[in-house]
Amino acid sequence: MEVTQLEAIPIEMGVKSKDEPEGLAPYVTNHGAVETMGRMLIRLETSGGITGWGEMRNTLSPEATKTILENDIAPHVKGRKVWEIEDFTDSFFFEYMDINTFIGGVEMAMWDALGKYREAPVHELIGGKCDDVVEFAYCVGILSPSESREHAQRALDRGYSVLKTKAGRDWKQDVARIEAMHDEADGDLEFRLDPNQGWTFENAVRVGAMLEDKGIYLQYMEQPIRIDSFGTFKRLRNRLRTPICANEDMYFQRNLLELGKEDAIDVGVVDIIPSGGILGMKRLAGTAGDLGISLSHHNAFDLGVKTAAVLHAVSSTPEINLPPDTVYYAWEDDIIETPFTIDEGEIQVPDDPGLGVVVDEDKVEQYRISL
Repeated sequence: MEVTQLEAIPIEMGVKSKDEPEGLAPYVTNHGAVETMGRMLIRLETSGGITGWGEMRNTLSPEATKTILENDIAPHVKGRKVWEIEDFTDSFFFEYMDINTFIGGVEMAMWDALGKYREAPVHELIGGKCDDVVEFAYCVGILSPSESREHAQRALDRGYSVLKTKAGRDWKQDVARIEAMHDEADGDLEFRLDPNQGWTFENAVRVGAMLEDKGIYLQYMEQPIRIDSFGTFKRLRNRLRTPICANEDMYFQRNLLELGKEDAIDVGVVDIIPSGGILGMKRLAGTAGDLGISLSHHNAFDLGVKTAAVLHAVSSTPEINLPPDTVYYAWEDDIIETPFTIDEGEIQVPDDPGLGVVVDEDKVEQYRISL
């Protein structure tokens, strides 16, 4: 069964207001605020009449993302058997551009089509699931200390054991917010703090030291400083008892290996899209396992298609030993017929063929945007 067509479909959907029970918008980070989010769906058609679906975040713009997928990536996948996944992901060489993000979205659609063809869930094709459910971490943006306290209670009420919050605009306020949530949770939540490269080295030291002095030990401090700062990461890790984590560094080939060689981090946060797909992520996980580095999985406001792929990938990768992030509960809608249910902070791993979700094409058309 060969791939016959690839279409990139840009959509945009709203995020529930933070005034609603499950809402987060505006979801404020060091770089902006999210009230709606654009996604790119990838529809892959085959000669056997089977459709595979992928999902990724837009890169630069919907127009640029769609153009690269349909003009530059599609010619490399059309005509291939749907099981020629490794050969497809290994067939690219562009001197001045990293295209792993686009490969990752198409690879997802190939796995979906292959699983439907073999009548097997993706997790059976990539090693088999180790667990029937995946535990997730509750995520919030930058809020006031009082609002952050409310979300800590909300996370507890919904059965989560880990809360991740964005940070980076005011490091003193970040400390105050963690203090408020720690007090509210009374030891029943672990915390992750993610400034998205937003702190200087000295401010990262001050945040970690102030929290440690108050007896608050984060599960990890995520990408506090800019990427490619291997030596600075090492100095930060030597200054604090707080575990240090890299995220954006994981989006570049071999950065994990270099950070590991420097003994610079404790944790990495991977993502199947910038890794070049599930296979690329599993190679990173193998490196992390050899280095003794724990792993979590990133979330980029993922809808149902990518959430399904994450469930298959994480459940079959034992090196991912920390709960992935999610904001799935905050979407106003989804483009799959049966949206996922989060129960006590966990989502069931699908067992139906392929990714195990059915895309509602009427919803796709409802949220499709014109370019």
